[in-house]
Amino acid sequence: MTHSPSDDDDHNAFRQALEAAGVQRLKLNRAATGRPRRNALNADARREAAEQAPPVVQSRLSDGGVEAVTPHQRLEFSIPDLPPRTFAQLKRGHIAWEGGLDLHGYTLDEARAELESFIDDAIASRVRCVLVVHGKARGYRGSGADYPVIKSHVNTWLKNWSRVLAFCSASEIDGGTGALYVLLRTRGD
Repeated sequence: MTHSPSDDDDHNAFRQALEAAGVQRLKLNRAATGRPRRNALNADARREAAEQAPPVVQSRLSDGGVEAVTPHQRLEFSIPDLPPRTFAQLKRGHIAWEGGLDLHGYTLDEARAELESFIDDAIASRVRCVLVVHGKARGYRGSGADYPVIKSHVNTWLKNWSRVLAFCSASEIDGGTGALYVLLRTRGD
């Protein structure tokens, strides 16, 4: 996959829109989306090795049975007893999100760890709705995957998380099919 200057423009416009909307980062968000990645030259090799090796990190989220989704496929999920009106509000983008996580550039294991940590921190902070940017890139160089790996895994992981009430693809201004609004269970029920 090649990186174009318009990607940087889109990314900068997205960040500026977040700032203009008054969105503040969660204090405990460990994602370093604005910093260059260490060992960037070896990122593709590390990514390939991480995908081929069995997961080393113990996780509540399974890698089994991941459904491959398409880059522009809209994703949505809700628990059966979520009021339809609440889900409709989420899908229209009418529930304000209070924190965001960008998973661009992460390996699959790194993305899972960051997502788990981010969701745990959001729940601990009693945040009701967050934005998770997973991107739409197909596979990784040399992986042979012809589907958006991170997007597909995030779709599966979130469905298996008991504290996730619902999620859906974001509106175009918040990332479209490259991002999700995630509604969290903030009470101890």
